[in-house]
Amino acid sequence: MPVALHCVVTILIFYVTVSAGSEQTYDDYESEEQHIEEGPLLDYNDPTWCHSPSLANGEVTCISPRGRSYRSTLGTRCEMTCDRGYRLQGKSSVHCLANRRWSGTAYCRRMRCHVLHLNPHGRYSCTHGFVVDSRCDFTCDPGYRIIGQHSRTCLADALWSGVEPVCTDDDPPKIKCPLSRIKVADPGALTAKVSWDPPVAKDTADKTLEVILVGQGPATAFQEGATIVRYKVYDQARNRAACKFIVRVQVRRCEVLKPPLHGYLSCSSDGNNYGAMCEYHCDGGYERKGTAGRVCQFDHRWSGAPAECKQMEFKSDVTTASALLDQFYEKRRLLIVSAPNIANQEYKLQNLMIQKSGCGLDLRHVTVIELLGSPPRERGRIKERPLQSQVIEGLRQAFRISRFYFSMLLLDKRGVDRERFIGTMTSDELFAYIDDFLLSEEERDRLELHKDFCE
Repeated sequence: MPVALHCVVTILIFYVTVSAGSEQTYDDYESEEQHIEEGPLLDYNDPTWCHSPSLANGEVTCISPRGRSYRSTLGTRCEMTCDRGYRLQGKSSVHCLANRRWSGTAYCRRMRCHVLHLNPHGRYSCTHGFVVDSRCDFTCDPGYRIIGQHSRTCLADALWSGVEPVCTDDDPPKIKCPLSRIKVADPGALTAKVSWDPPVAKDTADKTLEVILVGQGPATAFQEGATIVRYKVYDQARNRAACKFIVRVQVRRCEVLKPPLHGYLSCSSDGNNYGAMCEYHCDGGYERKGTAGRVCQFDHRWSGAPAECKQMEFKSDVTTASALLDQFYEKRRLLIVSAPNIANQEYKLQNLMIQKSGCGLDLRHVTVIELLGSPPRERGRIKERPLQSQVIEGLRQAFRISRFYFSMLLLDKRGVDRERFIGTMTSDELFAYIDDFLLSEEERDRLELHKDFCE
């Protein structure tokens, strides 16, 4: 066989061999292609390869290889965003797969702020509950005030704006005092008892309150003039309330009495107030003429007429001891000096001391009666004025005064035998006894004012 023919035969055999292998490969591919036809056909021209995407309460933004008009073609990518107040749950970005499904799912979940605490003594109301953009307004119970913001808003991040306010008791209690009052003092008094009902306090927050009295309380004696009475009260938050009123006591008064010439007045109470009584007194050697005392009456006038102090006059020519004593009754004290005769040494000494203390005796309203000697030459006298023998005898019998030894008898203003002295007495000793046992309180005060008069 020629060489050229041999080459042609060789090439033909190779071709046949290659062709046989190619047919086997094609058969396999043909079978694989038949298997793919059982699923979806990949066709970029189909605009609804995946179902149209949607997102409740949100927005879907898709980008397709073929442009914005093709939202569901194969290979389209969509971005998921939620509306304000919603939070995305799931995939934020999905794309359309060959199996006609999206690569993931997503939904928008409504965002909520936490439930607000119920404020003690307060409340709140919200526009849309506890969702985003809902505003809750706070109010307080009567008597309380908000400290802080009056409202809070649920923000986009599900957190409340501001801080939680509190309700504080800012309203003070209410208290009303009694009305001011005027009262006239009772007769002879400079005070008046005034009563009232204590005030009751009220508070919007506290039911029980303690009312505190500042000053003098009810049913007590108030002095003349104006007295301010105060009450105060605190609630539990230490809010304070107070009130006050005036208690005025009036003392009805007469004009001030003038003391008589050669005399003085002793008055009860304050001297010229309603019910006060003033008594007229005369200095030594003077006696009262007129009314003994006067009373200040409700109409601001004194009862009776003013008394006068006239120089004391008495009758020495009376015939009985009682007639003599009656002239001194409640006016003068009597010091009766008795001696056997004018030459008696004790009498001389006592007479000398009495003469020197005459001023002090007058200040103490003491009149000296001398009984000297024995009948028929017995004498009785008051200073230089002689007494009748019947009077001398009556005095000796009434008070049992002996003629045979020296003695002294001290009678008070009512003629009562108060003390006997059987020996001489110095003026200091005599005055000390009179001051301690016979003088009234008014006479002591008067004597204290004029103690230097005789020096």
